[in-house]
Amino acid sequence: MTADADFHRRQVIYWRLIARLFSREEQGTLEAASLAVVEDLGLPAALLDPSVSIDNIVQRHPDLAAEFDGLMTAQNLDPAADAATGGEVADGSAGDGRDTAAEVRRAALAAKLLLNVFDTGAGSVSATQLARWQSDAGWLERALGEEPGSLRRQGGGAGQGMGGTLGELEGDLVSRMQLREVLADPKLAAQLTPSMSLIEQLLRDKSNLSGVALANAKSLIRRFVDEVAAVLRTQVERTATGKVDRSVPPKRVFRNLDLDRTIWKNLTNWSPDDQKLYVDRLFYRHTASKTTPSRLIVVVDQSGSMVDSMVNCTILASIFAGLPRVDVHLIAYDTRAVDLTPWVHDPFEVLLRTNLGGGNDGPVAMAMARPKIAEPANTAMVWISDFYEFGASQPLYDSIVAVRRSGVRFIPVGSVTSSGQNIVNPWFRQRFKDLGTPVVSGHIRKLVFELKNFLA
Repeated sequence: MTADADFHRRQVIYWRLIARLFSREEQGTLEAASLAVVEDLGLPAALLDPSVSIDNIVQRHPDLAAEFDGLMTAQNLDPAADAATGGEVADGSAGDGRDTAAEVRRAALAAKLLLNVFDTGAGSVSATQLARWQSDAGWLERALGEEPGSLRRQGGGAGQGMGGTLGELEGDLVSRMQLREVLADPKLAAQLTPSMSLIEQLLRDKSNLSGVALANAKSLIRRFVDEVAAVLRTQVERTATGKVDRSVPPKRVFRNLDLDRTIWKNLTNWSPDDQKLYVDRLFYRHTASKTTPSRLIVVVDQSGSMVDSMVNCTILASIFAGLPRVDVHLIAYDTRAVDLTPWVHDPFEVLLRTNLGGGNDGPVAMAMARPKIAEPANTAMVWISDFYEFGASQPLYDSIVAVRRSGVRFIPVGSVTSSGQNIVNPWFRQRFKDLGTPVVSGHIRKLVFELKNFLA
């Protein structure tokens, strides 16, 4: 395209940004024109969606991370920057050597950062919204060439004016978090109905709570855990009884007598004259179960998009851990992995030790999980994640293939929710299907079914 065309494309991006900042209502013409520009640049359409965080954008398109870094520094904002580097391209070059097509691309990325950070809406703010905003603000600071959080802490540096503004925005968001005020009042807190969204807020904000507010938060989490556990336990109980061990002779007691088989096997002893069946051998049912414990290794992605799964799987793991002959290990991970096995029997304690948010580094979790495999044929590894890795996907997939080939029953799960909705990296979904281990549906009943089959 010509430099003039690129100028108009930049104008479309900027006018849309201004329109969205001053009014949350979409302007059809600007939205359509902006979408056309973004798609023509080869950028994801999610850049135009204010509800999509920068973390999610970068997670699904890792190559964009480098473009966001330093995006709004003086060098990149200088119109002659491209000419100074001696770079001219076939399309979109101005007469002074500027790469105007690259300027349009930078404008689209900058508009995404500015819209996410400065459009804070109105009304009360959840802990989830605050955490997302803080992450997006961190990306804006990186775009300005600063460390994430530095401008908000100092209000200075290269972006002194921007830093003061970011600090004010963050303070406003915190002041709108009315949940803390409710938790500080025992009467108001008692009126709250535990729900997944509320528990997510409490878990994200627990480090900022203390005293009465923290005690009330813990009480709400405990209530929710107990309610969900009661529902899940009814789906699990009386199902994982273990395989009958036929190598153990049946006990010759009356309650184990197999009357039908005894009659069938003695039919040759029927006396027509006496009209009697003479029994010379009794048959008994085998009731002894194998006592070798089945090992479940549950690995849960605790990044921001997997909160529902983290809560459900923590509770489910505790239920299976309470069954006889089941050895459950629980690992949670984001960019680091933590072994939560010592607390697996108490989901409440597990949840208090989680640190929701962050990225996904599956190989780190696998490095912690693999040493727990003692008898591969007697082990199931349940991996709950959307499988969007911050790094390359191949290393995690290769380690999963190796684990499965060793004899471990590998069960990939996109998420474990009450709604059954899940999002899984298409790259992993197809490879799991080709491997013969398709991703389990997100509904928690499906996972219960898979685990019962393994333990049966």
